Amino acid sequence: MMDVKDAGASLDALISSFNTRISELQQLVIARNMYPASSISDLSGIDAALKGMELQVQNIKNRLRDEARAIPKAKKLIEVALQQQKKLDSISACVPSHMPERTAVNQDTSKCVQKEEYKQDVGFENLKREEPAPKEKKGRASPPTWYVTGDELNSVPAYMKQRLTLDKVNGAIGDMATYAEANAQLIAAPRKKLADNNLDKALELREIAMADAVKGKHFFLEADIKGPSLKLDNTGRALLTVLRHLGRISETRIGHHRVIILLRP
Repeated sequence: MMDVKDAGASLDALISSFNTRISELQQLVIARNMYPASSISDLSGIDAALKGMELQVQNIKNRLRDEARAIPKAKKLIEVALQQQKKLDSISACVPSHMPERTAVNQDTSKCVQKEEYKQDVGFENLKREEPAPKEKKGRASPPTWYVTGDELNSVPAYMKQRLTLDKVNGAIGDMATYAEANAQLIAAPRKKLADNNLDKALELREIAMADAVKGKHFFLEADIKGPSLKLDNTGRALLTVLRHLGRISETRIGHHRVIILLRP
């Protein structure tokens, strides 16, 4: 769209030219009255001047029409930009200040996959005769990080919400996704690459993952909770209560484990 200053200067130039033509026309009329013999040539000059004025007027109309057509487009762009800004502000308000590393896992889990071959012993030979670990599906979905909005948190009863902030709640959601991702890696890892200290947990997680209430979902155990935002304390229990109330998680008990299941929108 043309710059406002340029458009204004161009319009001023057209007006000035228009005024000049009018002055010339006035002079020609006066000259015709003073010298009747030259009236024919004067009339020709008047005709030329009028045509020039008509062209100038048409240029002004065209410019004004173009500017008028551009105004609704500019308003529409402003409305779209404001709507997008509101969406970005809403998203920014929901994202916690601390974003956990999705690929980072705790020290115990980081040892679950090793490059060296597992030592051949009697126990391992027995494991080899069992069914192989389920293969990881291509494009396996990541654990859901369904963050809570300010309006949702405000809708939670005060006795349940206590002093929890939006940042703490969404930080806990990030932690839960990290726990679930670590468990998913253990479940999918080939047995020959599992470290001794993670083999029992991997087998236990695989058994839990086959339960009807858990099958096909991302989950973690209460024993997996170890921060940084979600901890096994009073605040952590309040966070789980709020997230369960808002439909972010569900819980079940399998064996002696309390299993927390992440839900999707």
